[in-house]
Amino acid sequence: MPGRPGGPDHGGYERAAEAIAAGVRGAGPEEVPGRLCTVVVGLLPVDGASASLRTEDMPVPLGASSARAAYLAQLQATLGDGPCQWVLRSGEPVLASDLESARSRNRWPVFAQQAVAAGVRAVHALPLGSDRLCVGTLDLYRGTPGALTDGQLRVARLAAGMITVALMALPHGEEDEYRGSEPWLSGLAADHDTIHQAVGMIMAQLGVGAADALARLRGDAFAQGRTARDVAGDVVAHRRRFDSP
Repeated sequence: MPGRPGGPDHGGYERAAEAIAAGVRGAGPEEVPGRLCTVVVGLLPVDGASASLRTEDMPVPLGASSARAAYLAQLQATLGDGPCQWVLRSGEPVLASDLESARSRNRWPVFAQQAVAAGVRAVHALPLGSDRLCVGTLDLYRGTPGALTDGQLRVARLAAGMITVALMALPHGEEDEYRGSEPWLSGLAADHDTIHQAVGMIMAQLGVGAADALARLRGDAFAQGRTARDVAGDVVAHRRRFDSP
């Protein structure tokens, strides 16, 4: 996109690296993922970005550049489908340049429909981690169809690499105890713990296994147009039961 500071077609790779480093300078640990997402949007012809951490059941959103990007991350987590989920399973980038294409609608029929309804026409998802281990994803959203050039993909991969490095460098539990602060993922972990607790309660209510209970939670959230995290909160607060109408 003309005029953007890190336009890779104008030799902006080094400037992109500098912009990414500058964008997170002075940020607290909990701010890093969101700031990196915002910086990426300024470097590439995309309208939003989100980062998610891989877990056993559903990805945990780490940060987003906007409310719409955060919604798209939560939508994929709720549905258990979408480019982010495919990256987590394969460890390979997924570049969907038009969500209204037959290919995208066949791959993600529900997600593609919901994303287009939210004003997103293209999603480019890249793995976080190494060649051997995918620990999360960086998802880039466009309001118009379109692919990224080779140069833009290099910048996107640079951003994904720096997000990975930033995540690995963020303080963990032992360091935080030493510094007298909360672990950097404490808030995110609390949200994820709520989902685990809700799944356990649904298992007890319906006498089903964890996979079926999670599927019921996701289905209920989708039917109500809500996120799995929100419905899980209702289950834990005893506002929603699955063994009664």
